[in-house]
Amino acid sequence: MLYTQTLFKEHTERKKKEKKKLEKKMGRGKIEIKRIENSSNRQVTYSKRKNGILKKAKEISVLCDAQVSLILFGASGKMHEYISPSTTLIDILDRYQRASGKTLWDAKHENLSNEIDRIKKENDSMQIDLRHLKGEDITSLNYKELMALEESLENGLTGVRDKKMEVHRMFKRNGKILEDENKELNFLLQQHMALEGVGNMHGQWI
Repeated sequence: MLYTQTLFKEHTERKKKEKKKLEKKMGRGKIEIKRIENSSNRQVTYSKRKNGILKKAKEISVLCDAQVSLILFGASGKMHEYISPSTTLIDILDRYQRASGKTLWDAKHENLSNEIDRIKKENDSMQIDLRHLKGEDITSLNYKELMALEESLENGLTGVRDKKMEVHRMFKRNGKILEDENKELNFLLQQHMALEGVGNMHGQWI
């Protein structure tokens, strides 16, 4: 009798466990893909799935050395994006345009983009030249480049010295002009005082 009860209990427990596993499995079943009517539930689902898809984009980029560009706009209009560190959105769009044959922008925009790239490259080059002139980041320069840099510095220093001398001469010339004008004013003042003195003396004699 005791043995039978034990078997029955084990059978019951096993059935309960199987039922729980079945319920759990059914709970993970596919949901119907349609618009979620409840706005709160819709926002929660978007947030969860947005984080999931961004995570997957990062994973495939790292694991498979893939170039990924992902842009999401929620119902509120807020944007979320992921771009593989090894590329840029512009490069991705250019590759898509070439591969698909679809035109994403007209010639005017393409020319503008090329002009922006050109100006950016010029600016980067000028920044590098400026650092070199300040004596920074010059370890990678070869002998010819160092000679050219030294010549540029010497030409610049010569120009600064010439300008300095020009300013000094102008300052000196202006000082001489002021000195001459001051002497002339003193002379006129002395003449005026002398004439007033003569006039006073003549009045006393009369």
